[in-house]
Amino acid sequence: MNKILKIGLIFNQKPDQADNESNSSVDMYAEWDGPETINAVASALKNGQNGTSGREIVLIEADNKMFDRLIKEKPDIVFNMAEGFNGASRESQVPAVLDMLNIPYTGSDPVTLGICLDKQRTKEILFFHNISTPKFLTLSSYKEFKNIFLPAVVKPVCEGSSKGIINNSLVRTQGELREQIERIVNDYSQPALVEEFIDGRELNVAVLGDKKPRVLPISEIDFTKMPDNLYNIVSYQAKWDPHHESYHKTIPKCPAKLSKKVEAKAKEIALSAFKIMSCRDYARIDMRLTKDDQLYVLEVNPNPDLTDGAGFMRSAGAAGYSYAQALKKITLLAWERRVNGR
Repeated sequence: MNKILKIGLIFNQKPDQADNESNSSVDMYAEWDGPETINAVASALKNGQNGTSGREIVLIEADNKMFDRLIKEKPDIVFNMAEGFNGASRESQVPAVLDMLNIPYTGSDPVTLGICLDKQRTKEILFFHNISTPKFLTLSSYKEFKNIFLPAVVKPVCEGSSKGIINNSLVRTQGELREQIERIVNDYSQPALVEEFIDGRELNVAVLGDKKPRVLPISEIDFTKMPDNLYNIVSYQAKWDPHHESYHKTIPKCPAKLSKKVEAKAKEIALSAFKIMSCRDYARIDMRLTKDDQLYVLEVNPNPDLTDGAGFMRSAGAAGYSYAQALKKITLLAWERRVNGR
């Protein structure tokens, strides 16, 4: 890492007009980072010690000028925070360009990022490898509906950051199911994933590493304070809207209080999912834990939020990493991959 002179930090920044309402015209920016997070990452990388960061941090927005900026700046390595713009494979866009330019970068490759954003494909792969995941159907119209499991959660098939998930996304009747499928198809122009609702605890399992990944202390979203009028799900409002009651009633706890047996099983599943999906450097695997200690993987996120105090960084902190140390570790993993020709 002493040879790194320049680190390019690539990101998508939320526009000023983005707010916390939940509709397709606004929550399209939910996955993008705010200036506070972007500046915090840049500062942490720049202020690293013992030769762990470059002499210069170059901020590059993932827009239509990105390619020219990369050619001009010639970064030695890129710290990739970008989510991309359009389409189901949007998270693959930046790493695909970096691969083409032969620039090393942090995080997973285009194939993994593209597949993991597609919840249907991810669940199919996990199911094939005997990783438990809730039953599901992907529907473009309620007319395609067959007799399936209720209650269920209805969400966009190719979105992250709880986009499209509201309290009413948990459906218990045929009428509610129809309404939510139509909302997703109309508002997000993509099929709806109808997923069996797993009643229980929600766990965020962070994994750090490449060839020898390790599971960080497990975090939990505690629903015990959730009022009766709100379901125990992590909706868009619960994740992003500080004016909404659910935001203050979904309380993160890390490390989660789990039996040794459940903790060991959750870590085993997380590592398996990480490897099966070919994740690199860091990821967050979200799970549900039932009352009888059954674990179900909801999704694999190879590009999780890196805001200080958010899910992945909460676990990193519990593992003893400072914010800067966690980012340094991720960057080192990418650099070692380049040095070792991987």
